[in-house]
Amino acid sequence: MFRLAFILISISLFAIDPFSQSFDKNLYDISKKIIRTSLIDKKGYQWLDELCKIGPRLSGSENSIKAIEWAKQKMIEMGLDSVWLQPVMVPHWVRGDFEEAKIIKSKKFKSRKLSITALGGSVGTDKNGITGKIIAINNFDELKSKAELVKGKIVFFNRPLDYGEVEPFTGYGGAVNQRIFGAIEAAKYGAIAVIIRSITTKHDNVPHTGIMYYVDSLPKIPAVAIGYKDADFLTDAIQKEPDLQVNIKLSCKKLPDVLSYNVIGEIRGNKYPDEIIVVGGHLDAWDKGCGAHDDGAGCVQSMEVLDLFKRLNIRPQRTIRCVLFIDEEQTQSGAKEYARFAQETNQKHLAAIEADRGAFTPRGFYADTDSTTLNYLQSFLPYLNLAKIDWIRKGGSGADVSKIKNTKALFGYVPDSQRYMDVHHSDNDTFDSVHTREFQLGSAAMAIMCLLLSEKGI
Repeated sequence: MFRLAFILISISLFAIDPFSQSFDKNLYDISKKIIRTSLIDKKGYQWLDELCKIGPRLSGSENSIKAIEWAKQKMIEMGLDSVWLQPVMVPHWVRGDFEEAKIIKSKKFKSRKLSITALGGSVGTDKNGITGKIIAINNFDELKSKAELVKGKIVFFNRPLDYGEVEPFTGYGGAVNQRIFGAIEAAKYGAIAVIIRSITTKHDNVPHTGIMYYVDSLPKIPAVAIGYKDADFLTDAIQKEPDLQVNIKLSCKKLPDVLSYNVIGEIRGNKYPDEIIVVGGHLDAWDKGCGAHDDGAGCVQSMEVLDLFKRLNIRPQRTIRCVLFIDEEQTQSGAKEYARFAQETNQKHLAAIEADRGAFTPRGFYADTDSTTLNYLQSFLPYLNLAKIDWIRKGGSGADVSKIKNTKALFGYVPDSQRYMDVHHSDNDTFDSVHTREFQLGSAAMAIMCLLLSEKGI
């Protein structure tokens, strides 16, 4: 009796299982071919090596133009149906020839150099630099409470990423406001510069940069990040010697905006060519390391999605468009220009996928969509599971594709995140930190998602 009941229950469950109802053996087999081809050919990984050899490619730089031309040529060589450059004006900030911080007034630590790097967008100093006592601050509330102590000093924002958070991006989000807005807040109370503890999960001495902002109503003061170990050292040093002084010298400066480009290529759909699926990342990268994970990997994986379709002779029902956005790191001008173009031309974007979380092992996709569509997307998991994708959840997509309006769904590709903040915005972000198989599984996972969106629709 128990066995009969079990069989009846199993039959009943199978009858209402959405996976069994919508399962397509042909798409499953194609998905397996995508994975094998990606892992065996390792073509994208080779392309990433080429891109990283161009070097750092901050928007407005000569290297960024070299990377744009490189990506355009690769798309042409793929034999895509269309390849073009989309003009856009971008900011041009340069680090310059020197950045240095040194303890100059101390009984015990005089002439001790500190490992620092200018934050993106920071003003520089004159040749003599800026010298001041240090005041350690953990958050903006504490800054306000100690306002009378800040004037004429260098504010040291000393709050680390929260290591108790399982998700490093959550820890990052809890600390990044001091990097972005620290100079503004400190200037309100007369600070002469800010030092930010690097927002990283790695206990080394490599400083991590990133964008920071000013407002015209307040003085623009220099802003730097300090390596994690030197942040610990400085914390201890100023407790022992409150009158210790540090000199900061920076040659960074902001230049006039310059002309740059988004790189776009597509395979036209053979049934619904006017329905577009975007897959992309941002081609610019901070001038530390070579932007292998952030976001060279996402760009090359997006390019390889189209190349895998070409290699396997997959003609999608809907148009698959790769967009490599310029200037995500500073003002998202490339994303804004593409979104403007999409809206003005009234193009129908069915979905858009952004890859901007590194090249680690695939885990899932965040989806910015309604609950009905999200439930439908769960039927994609039997295919995506082949590439180690375990989930599709409600969540944000990415800084670039989120600008695109009137889409059915926006996706953020999510690899394992535990090591990402080790390399993010730093000299650690190099090609040798990328693992071949993790990278290629990412290309395959994104290609399978594009295949399913193209063939099944939303």
